[in-house]
Amino acid sequence: MSDPTSNGHGVQVQDGWVRAPLARFLTPNVETVDVDPEQTYPTVGVLNRGRGLLYRDPIAGSSTSYKKLNRIGPGVLVYSRLKAFEGAITVTPDDLPESFASQEFPTFAFASDVGPDFFRILATTQRMWDALQGASKGMGGRRERVKPADFLNIVMAIPPQPVQEQIVEVIRAVDDQITALVTEADAIRDVLRRLRAESMTDGSADEVRADEAFRITMGRQRSPQRATGPHMTPYLRSANVGYGTLDLSDVLEMDFNPTERENFGLRYGDVLVSEGSASETAVGMPAMWRDEIPGPVCFQNTLLRYRAVEGVSIPAFVKHWCLWAYESGRFREVAGGTNIKHIGSTRAIRMQVRLPNVVDQERIAAELDTMSEVVATTRAEVDRLRKVRAVLLSGLLDRTIEIESAELEV
Repeated sequence: MSDPTSNGHGVQVQDGWVRAPLARFLTPNVETVDVDPEQTYPTVGVLNRGRGLLYRDPIAGSSTSYKKLNRIGPGVLVYSRLKAFEGAITVTPDDLPESFASQEFPTFAFASDVGPDFFRILATTQRMWDALQGASKGMGGRRERVKPADFLNIVMAIPPQPVQEQIVEVIRAVDDQITALVTEADAIRDVLRRLRAESMTDGSADEVRADEAFRITMGRQRSPQRATGPHMTPYLRSANVGYGTLDLSDVLEMDFNPTERENFGLRYGDVLVSEGSASETAVGMPAMWRDEIPGPVCFQNTLLRYRAVEGVSIPAFVKHWCLWAYESGRFREVAGGTNIKHIGSTRAIRMQVRLPNVVDQERIAAELDTMSEVVATTRAEVDRLRKVRAVLLSGLLDRTIEIESAELEV
């Protein structure tokens, strides 16, 4: 092992690895253009957590207040000065067509001994995001910025080029597996949605009002008087309900008396639907309750509870009908309001439902549940591989994992 050396500028070299400020590896190469009112400019942004470019709609020079724009070329490092603290950094694709961004997006060229592909991977690491957050200066939140000079002062350990290429090869193999699994999960999900739509719109089933098929109840209103009391009870609100999933990391409590616990209590198999939102994509978002928290657990009036009616409907069918009503936009279609859309219990109970008999509901739900499980299992494998990637890449950059053993594993 060679001895660490220093050139007096904070640069350390050991076994070919260079630990130095990013100014050692990157050079600012910002090219600005004057905005021409007669021209149209394809524009890009940068997604957070190193997820690449955000391709925006082109802007007309006559419609923007910008006097100058930065030209964003292929194969350069670019970050958002405003959102750098969120990890908004990437290396642009080699085939990027002519693109532009505001002057909040500085660009950098690479030194001869570092590769764009290696920095593209480095931009996806927690160490880079933490460094950007540490370099952010300002009054907080969206006013924070990372100035190019502060960015170039960030110190990183960069391996010699042959090792960079090996790391890129190893991580790219894992990324290819992740991409293949994501593609597979998306394809199965699309088939699932088509089958769900066919099942829920089958003309051979009788059409009834929703309140004949399900028992629909709106939750209880939150009030300051209920913030304390003798019967404090966990309750769910729209913030806890996602697309087919529940987020129970932040469950609040308020006072529900015994009668209210009975009326607004959740049972296994109840389906909770987001009743209203300023975001149209959140209106009608449904998820099933599976006793994830010991009861009693109630719900607020930002949610509608859909419950199966014994002998008429089953919980699994209720779940898939609500998922279909969300995916097809039916919930959004019935919602009223201007800025904030609300479904409301009155509109909800008037919706029409194609209701098969219970035996057919069981068959339909079983088929859809099986496919849903395949999607969930595939997504879980994607999440596992992403965690493996993060640990592997961290170990390779820390040199706690030998590159040769990593190549054998993948």
